[in-house]
Amino acid sequence: MLKKEFPQIHYYDQDFVDIYDRSWAWMSDFWRKADPAIGLKFPFFAYHEGNELNLYESCLSSFFLVYFNKKYPVNQMLDNFYALQEESGAIRNRYDLETGRPIVDDDNPEGIAPPLLAWVEYNLYHKVGAKARVKNVMPSLMAYHDWVEATFKDENGLYAPPISATETDGAPRENVKYPLDFNTQMAINALYMSALADILNDKELGFRYKRQYFSLKTRINSKMWNPDDKIYYDLDAKEQQVKIKTIATFWPLLAEIPNEDRAEGLINHLKNPKEFGTENPFPTLAVSEKKFKEDGQGFAGSVVPFTTYMVIKGLEKYNQYEFAREAAIRHMYFVLDTFHPDGKKKGTLWRAYRPTKDGPSQWSKNDSWNRPLDLAYAGLTTITLMIENIVGLFVSLPRKTVDWFVPTLELMGIEELPLKRNRITIVSNKSSRGWEIRLESEKLYYFTIHLLDEDKKKTLPIPSGKCSMLIDKL
Repeated sequence: MLKKEFPQIHYYDQDFVDIYDRSWAWMSDFWRKADPAIGLKFPFFAYHEGNELNLYESCLSSFFLVYFNKKYPVNQMLDNFYALQEESGAIRNRYDLETGRPIVDDDNPEGIAPPLLAWVEYNLYHKVGAKARVKNVMPSLMAYHDWVEATFKDENGLYAPPISATETDGAPRENVKYPLDFNTQMAINALYMSALADILNDKELGFRYKRQYFSLKTRINSKMWNPDDKIYYDLDAKEQQVKIKTIATFWPLLAEIPNEDRAEGLINHLKNPKEFGTENPFPTLAVSEKKFKEDGQGFAGSVVPFTTYMVIKGLEKYNQYEFAREAAIRHMYFVLDTFHPDGKKKGTLWRAYRPTKDGPSQWSKNDSWNRPLDLAYAGLTTITLMIENIVGLFVSLPRKTVDWFVPTLELMGIEELPLKRNRITIVSNKSSRGWEIRLESEKLYYFTIHLLDEDKKKTLPIPSGKCSMLIDKL
């Protein structure tokens, strides 16, 4: 019965469909009931064997939970954190589920998480379409943004959080004071704060955050870009580049910071097998680095689904849809091969994978880091990348649009995809008349098909009811 509630995927490789379905079936183990006694009003996502509410992992999970928001309401999950927000604007990364109190460490005394909330809320708006929510959460987002700025911004305009706040455990970043990823995440936060203000038609607020975005963009481009290596680097305390190639260098793609020439340089690094273009894309440390480890060792070489997802979303910003899809498929095959290990071992999904061979990554210093069945990370591959990049569907509920990026004609599509108070079906198949797309909808929406191999696109209004179209006639 549950299977019919979430969007159904069609794909010619049944293993892809099976792992997608299994991921949704596992989700109920991660969805917890709220405990009002500790300040939680709404159910939330948490690791099935854990005892903490985690902001970072909640942000990651939101990117797949939005596709089944009816059962797993992302808006309520996030509202728990806004309810826990302090007068200063602070929202801590971790909260104890027995006491409701923040959990902080000596190496991260403020309990700061990567600042992703504005990006998460913007994505939620386009998948669920609630404009009223944007208005309601804006004060919390503004207070949070101001707190991060007041607490971690230096006089030079760059942010200097503890390195542990970047969630890149094990990366060789000992001398880093101004991490590239955190600074770029603050640029992304400002960029999406501006976009949320535009949704509210608040020009003054939109301009305020655009100005912050462009200020950070200029600093990142002028201080962190290396024109010889054609890559971005972290900075040390003297604002000198720390020349170690980490996965952080690709966050600027997502923030639309590099121009076309610089983006091309970054993409070449992603395609180079001696750097980030490993068979399982993309390792958290370049293969060419001395400290790169083939078995992962945390962020010293592991392939982490969230950073791979981040890179793929960055590639989309520069219209690299075919490369993004190829990377998503290659990554999915490694996830599947690890899920079906040789011998009698039972397979599972992991937080991190090896870059050049099957299997979960290892970390000798911290055996518990790579947790089995860690859906906050793995679900980004098995659900989000499956819908958005392997099948190739991009949905915007407020615009009532669906874009379908089709690199090659194959049996694939989706059924029962929620589009506001509407459910749609889009499936391609070969019939006696040629390649045909079958469509079904309860209400009118606008469908754009992008034929990547022919560099063509066509937008059509899709009426309510059932219809079909022949690719050759488009």
